[in-house]
Amino acid sequence: MEKVRILVVDDEESLCEILKFNLEKEGYEVDTALSAEEALTMNIASYQLLLLDVMMGEISGFKLASILKNSKTTASIPIIFCTAKDTEKDTVEGLNLGADDYISKPFSVQEVIARVKAVLRRSKQEQQKQNPSNIIRYEDLVIDSNSKKAGIKGQTITLTKKEFELLWLFVSHPNVVFNRESLLEKIWHNDVYVIDRTIDVHITRLRKKIIPYDKQLVTRLGYGYCFEI
Repeated sequence: MEKVRILVVDDEESLCEILKFNLEKEGYEVDTALSAEEALTMNIASYQLLLLDVMMGEISGFKLASILKNSKTTASIPIIFCTAKDTEKDTVEGLNLGADDYISKPFSVQEVIARVKAVLRRSKQEQQKQNPSNIIRYEDLVIDSNSKKAGIKGQTITLTKKEFELLWLFVSHPNVVFNRESLLEKIWHNDVYVIDRTIDVHITRLRKKIIPYDKQLVTRLGYGYCFEI
């Protein structure tokens, strides 16, 4: 089972390390950034939750949240503000920006962990309502495992059985690299007649059919393929 990835953004390095240590003890995968500017250089779309301070450098936590909520790739990521700005006005502003929770400093680590679990639980329930397990959506790309159909902007893509299975595998596991051996096992079920060139041909054909998302089906030289978001 893949770990939930959390990004902590706070200009207090010691606090970042405390949160990272304790959240990792709970089984989460945690990265830190000491400024909003640093966070924006990272692949924020790969995280399932953000913990943001408000008062940071040139770009505040509020500004960072606004940027993320206005981007299709990051708009749905839950945000918890952890900040010393604790007036009612500050809290209302944070929640109006789309934050899922607002924790005032000083706080206990256990309180943060409890809030994190609650927000992730609500987020998972909301995703299940919006995206039944048989349907995967990424921006304008929709894949339906029941009908075995895929489409972009409402236009059906004509895929072979293997192309559909590859697309479903890649998009349902974003940023996960699959090597040739795992693809042979999962898609071709270790068919002894399948050669490496067969996989390459299928990937090439699939890329041509999923434009403009073809560039996200990337090759990791020496490792395999992944759908990068």
